[in-house]
Amino acid sequence: MIISINDKPCEAKVGDLLLKVAQNHKSHVGCVCGGNAICQSCFVYVKEGSECLSAPSEEEKAFLSDKLFKEGGRLACRSIIVKEGTLRVLSRAEYVRRLVLGLNVPGFITYAQTIGYNVVNKLPDGVSNLFSRVKNGTVSPGDSLGKIGSGLAYGSLLATTTFMETFPFLQYPVSIITEGAKGVFKGTADCGANKNPVIESVKISVK
Repeated sequence: MIISINDKPCEAKVGDLLLKVAQNHKSHVGCVCGGNAICQSCFVYVKEGSECLSAPSEEEKAFLSDKLFKEGGRLACRSIIVKEGTLRVLSRAEYVRRLVLGLNVPGFITYAQTIGYNVVNKLPDGVSNLFSRVKNGTVSPGDSLGKIGSGLAYGSLLATTTFMETFPFLQYPVSIITEGAKGVFKGTADCGANKNPVIESVKISVK
């Protein structure tokens, strides 16, 4: 089946985790905590096809307010595709990006108010849920740190890709810098393996 993540067609099948589908297709859904359901960076708005996803998990209920659920809010790291159908989702990162690029100040203010409401009302429940998972062993601090590292690495790569997609006119100057850097490194490597033609020509002129 083909689902839409940030208006990008993504191939998926029943049983797939929404976050993994997004990652496999380089569609920018955050994952700072590496899928531990503790940071909410993978929050998405389900615009159509909520029935195609698994019911909200206990982690989602702990971190997301009823207000966000009513707006179609879900955590991609806890949302599994359970049936085929039309599914369209928009990540928080993409939603904010569109607000900023569209200079939608009223929309951004409303978004900020909703997030502020969620933080104030759900932070205690979220913290309690996290402590419970650590206590019963379903979340390991050591394993979580490793996942966070992977999530940050993926996030930085995705941020670069998204930036270039948003501002394509910057690709040319960046490519010039990249190619220049490659030339410097290649020249350095050549000095170690072979004689540098520039240096050799100087030696000849001195003689």
